[in-house]
Amino acid sequence: MGAGVRRILVVDDDPMVATTVQRVLRPEGYDVDVALGGAAALEQARTNRPDLVVLDLMMPEIDGLEVCRQLRRDSNLPILMLTARGGTADRVQGLDLGADDYLVKPFAYPELLARVRALLRRMPPPPTILQFADLTLEIETGEVRRGIRVVSLTAREFALLAHLLRHPRQVLTREQLLAAVWQGDDTDDNVVAVYIGYLRAKLDEGAEPRLIQTIRGFGYSLREA
Repeated sequence: MGAGVRRILVVDDDPMVATTVQRVLRPEGYDVDVALGGAAALEQARTNRPDLVVLDLMMPEIDGLEVCRQLRRDSNLPILMLTARGGTADRVQGLDLGADDYLVKPFAYPELLARVRALLRRMPPPPTILQFADLTLEIETGEVRRGIRVVSLTAREFALLAHLLRHPRQVLTREQLLAAVWQGDDTDDNVVAVYIGYLRAKLDEGAEPRLIQTIRGFGYSLREA
């Protein structure tokens, strides 16, 4: 596991555009989530906590300007706005609402990558150690400890635990965990329950109190019983 992996949320109601941008960003080492609309973007921003949002301006129902306005109420994460409009008024409105930069469609992928890198350079580095109760996970070394006991995890188990540690006490659905950790792999949400079971077996084998709780009818939460 590398240190400092950045998570980017790509928001566009056109699935082809969204997945294309995702495919451009992933080889650069980013974790990339996709939201196909404004409502989904706001939900994912709350649960997955991206480091940067690539946000389309023109979307039905909740447009990019409203998404930008609502995101700015809660955070200062960088927002790169995409627009098919080249008019100055649209760019000014987006910037006034809190967007940090914009690109006019169609755009060259190297320019998109350059702007993403520039925006992320302004952000403080993400933490390399995640902790909750007596559980510690080191992103850089891949080491996990429960108290003084070292816990050996597979890469997928490590990614799932890291996501839970980034959202302590939050209830995360199977669908949210599947999207965040499996990122579009051809599988279903039953695999989440299987891997939660693997994690519990390893984290609790020393008879420690269970930290991954099942919230019936909703999902899972990292919390003390």
